[in-house]
Amino acid sequence: MDSDATQILHRTAEFPEFGDSVPEWEAAARSRLTGAVERFTGPLTELLDRDANEGDTRFLVTDFLSEGLGFDKYGELTTEYRTKGESVDYGIRLDGDLFAFIEVKPCATELDARNLRQAKLHAGAEGVAWVVLTNGRVWQVHHVGGGEGDDGTGIVVDVDLLADTPLTTRVDALVPLSRDAVARGRLEELRAWRAAMEPEPLAEVLCSDPVASAIRAEVRRRTGHVGHLGDLDEIVRALTEGVIGRRVQPAD
Repeated sequence: MDSDATQILHRTAEFPEFGDSVPEWEAAARSRLTGAVERFTGPLTELLDRDANEGDTRFLVTDFLSEGLGFDKYGELTTEYRTKGESVDYGIRLDGDLFAFIEVKPCATELDARNLRQAKLHAGAEGVAWVVLTNGRVWQVHHVGGGEGDDGTGIVVDVDLLADTPLTTRVDALVPLSRDAVARGRLEELRAWRAAMEPEPLAEVLCSDPVASAIRAEVRRRTGHVGHLGDLDEIVRALTEGVIGRRVQPAD
């Protein structure tokens, strides 16, 4: 039986409105990540306390990629991946194809755009769409486009393993980066969601027929008006002219 078709009961912090059932693979990934985040809290804290260097941070990163995120460290992770005479810390391969580069910084380093710049250049040269930036504690996943002239969506995942938030919240944020989730397109789906949260795409959604029809129905309910010819167009016009700023109106 296809494991995706096998549903088991599992409650998450992020998706209570969708019920308690998730695919078996996802439940396994969440369980593995939950154990890994708890298990790595001690070693990560020790690295921070002694301001460990990048080399020591890499040991933890390698273990978390394998034990937490489910990547095969012998078959899918390549250290010091060579790119035209230079190298990035890791390359991740899935089914033989290069999926992402990983840039590791010392555990006490604050992650910022400067840390991402070199790995992004390498990714563009190699046609790689994803860069994972981490200091062991914070894990960021950036969609960089993977091609000339394509800047990508930007940051898609950003989670601090030691954040003062519920463990389920941190695990939810990490699941799209797990091997099984990436292989099933979950990370790409999350990227598309992040892109859709930009003002212009949201403006298009707001002015779409289903949304405008729902607004018309609610306005009718509130006013008692039975409706008239052209009222849907009137709703859309009110949205575009009166609610949505001109700078974020959908393109023609």
